[in-house]
Amino acid sequence: QVHLVESGGNLVQPGGSVRLSCEASGFPFEDYWMYWVRQRPGKGFEWVSVISDNGGRKYYADSVKGRFTISRDNAKNTLHLEANSLKPEDTARYYCARARVIPTLMLLRLWSVDNALDAWGQGTLVTVSS
Repeated sequence: QVHLVESGGNLVQPGGSVRLSCEASGFPFEDYWMYWVRQRPGKGFEWVSVISDNGGRKYYADSVKGRFTISRDNAKNTLHLEANSLKPEDTARYYCARARVIPTLMLLRLWSVDNALDAWGQGTLVTVSS
């Protein structure tokens, strides 16, 4: 059974940083592309970043490019998101999620939960506020 557990969410001031982590179990983590996705208050899910199975390819949503960094440690079955220069609009619950298929640029452009994901955790809350 797929099990994804996120941690690291916190209340931070604008301009601050957080490091989110996800512990994965119940499946061969090293064989799957993995996402960080988020749900902002009153909004639907949106993809934030995705990383290939071996960590060699990474993609970011335009809204976080240059500020967020995704990484993974396949030896420890963990996924991370380093979020810097945080803005109030980054306030959201952040989820670690397993990719249903290897994402193409077209899929990322037309991204939806149903098309892209087949499992996700309970999420961790990041609040950016002064």
